[in-house]
Amino acid sequence: MIKEKFNLSGKVAVITGASKGIGKSIARGFAEFGAHVVVSSRDKDAVKKVENELKSEGFSASSLKCHVGNIEDRDNLINSTLKSYDKIDILVNNAGTNPYFGPIHKMPKELYQKTMDVNLNSAIELSNLVYPIMKSQNSGNIIHISSIEGIHPSKFMSAYNISKAALIMLTKNQSIEWGKYNIRVNAICPGYVRTKLSSGLLEFEGAEERLVNNVSLKRASDPEEMAGLAVFLASDASSYITGTSIVNDGGLLNSPIF
Repeated sequence: MIKEKFNLSGKVAVITGASKGIGKSIARGFAEFGAHVVVSSRDKDAVKKVENELKSEGFSASSLKCHVGNIEDRDNLINSTLKSYDKIDILVNNAGTNPYFGPIHKMPKELYQKTMDVNLNSAIELSNLVYPIMKSQNSGNIIHISSIEGIHPSKFMSAYNISKAALIMLTKNQSIEWGKYNIRVNAICPGYVRTKLSSGLLEFEGAEERLVNNVSLKRASDPEEMAGLAVFLASDASSYITGTSIVNDGGLLNSPIF
């Protein structure tokens, strides 16, 4: 039955940046479809709160503090999960940051490096940590949360755009190298989602109005609208999909020139 292909029962999923926004919604979506979810972020209390919320509703969840820019935290996230559950089936690299809005020529080097470390380098390192685990299982699923900002340019977000574009190519490279071990790698490219991270865009006068006017559906999205796509990509319903970046933007990239 096609319905059963969406079943995640018995799967162990690690989600970074899962204390709020898209990451939290994805964790909930996986849990609702039967997975055990390991929610992580740099805020220990925040992910513990998410864990307790999910458990109170009868879902299977645990939490671990992990600042993805910290090597010890990354190692602990993967090693502790493996020790507790003997496997890792799904990794979602969702944690992201955008500390600088401004022109390229004035971008501080340290903020550029922070953006790359959190948005891109952590995804590479965490993927490399789960790779031998998934290889030994002969199965695994990695989902990178990229952005439409990795597909088209926007003013004052150069470091963020570069990091998200690189995630799309990372997806392709990992998929061709790891596919022979039944490890699938895909990316989601959200449009404008109402999260704490995207709120910085609204600091510019008229920004939200312009964004919404360019969206075919004439509205911003909520984090929950990314979760269904993540469940699809994490499940056997998408068993022949790998190396793909799927845009989920309400038609923003389809905005006509005139």
